[in-house]
Amino acid sequence: MYSPESYEVITDIATAIRSVEKIINYKFNNPKLVQEALTHPSCTDSPSYQRLEFMGDAALGLAVSKYIYLAYPGLDAGQLSLLRAANISTERLARVAVRHGLYKYVFHNTTTLEEKVNEFVIMVGQEEQAEFHGGAMKAPKVLADIVESVTAAVFVDCGYDLQAFWVIIRGLVEPIITPDLLSQQPQPVTMLYEFCQKGRHQVDIKYWRKEEKDIASVFVDGQFVASASSETKENAKLHAAKAALKKLAYKSTGKSDIEVEPNTEIEGAKQKLNELCGRKKWPIPTYRLMGADKQGKWNQSRKSRKPDSKNRKTAYIPLYLYPFLNTTSKSGPFEYLRLTSLGVIGALVKEEVATTIDSQC
Repeated sequence: MYSPESYEVITDIATAIRSVEKIINYKFNNPKLVQEALTHPSCTDSPSYQRLEFMGDAALGLAVSKYIYLAYPGLDAGQLSLLRAANISTERLARVAVRHGLYKYVFHNTTTLEEKVNEFVIMVGQEEQAEFHGGAMKAPKVLADIVESVTAAVFVDCGYDLQAFWVIIRGLVEPIITPDLLSQQPQPVTMLYEFCQKGRHQVDIKYWRKEEKDIASVFVDGQFVASASSETKENAKLHAAKAALKKLAYKSTGKSDIEVEPNTEIEGAKQKLNELCGRKKWPIPTYRLMGADKQGKWNQSRKSRKPDSKNRKTAYIPLYLYPFLNTTSKSGPFEYLRLTSLGVIGALVKEEVATTIDSQC
């Protein structure tokens, strides 16, 4: 179990540069590269690490690819891809930043970032083993970004020499995840497919972008199971697969610690409905909820014996889909929209209704 140091941000640039050089055991010819590598985009008075992060992502990926390609000649392309992904994933690199204390040297102007990083540092300290597919909470992307930007600063400073670069930064990213270690912590997406294949179920993972975040939704035999969002598509898929596995395991054993985010579950159901409407060339449906007060809170009162618009919660769908379903429920609005969308999907998939509808009705 790793015991992280307390989160005390270093605000002196010179001290930060010397500390990072000590961590990676490398003396920079151009110290300004380190300053840039440690500067979060929230600091607008100096260049941020974004360009270096871009370079570091590619350089680190290439260096790790070369290493595992030469080290494991018996692995096929798919196995090499999984091994590389495990070594350079956001979750893995974020833990590198925590283990070496790089998180203390990030220059930023946002308290939210500091709170998320501090929470993650505490969580990592409670892990009994290194997690490279994600632990109890999602890793803040800034931590992986810093590792990529710092390694990129090394790559640029050593004249883009890949061999010299790997010699310098290998100690930072070690221990390297081996095929044996990977087999002890199987990739959740792989586990999901294998789990479903045993029962001859079809798995489908859908993606879309919303408010600068990627959202991945898992469907099994056409039915929505779980969703997750992240700054990257791969991370969203990873967490969606983990959530789906827990949910499916619950159906088998009756035990699960999964916490479903209502917003992403609604979006998953609505996305599936949108796809079905698109295939049938129907307009994309919109949704309207009735029964909220002026503050947007749902009236849960059961005192009134007469159903009226104030205490009756109804989810409305477009007229051309109305013949399929008009659901009323005592559930909250999130569950309500989800059930409405999934109900329509079920009706369409099972072909329990007419295949054509006049969309102008």
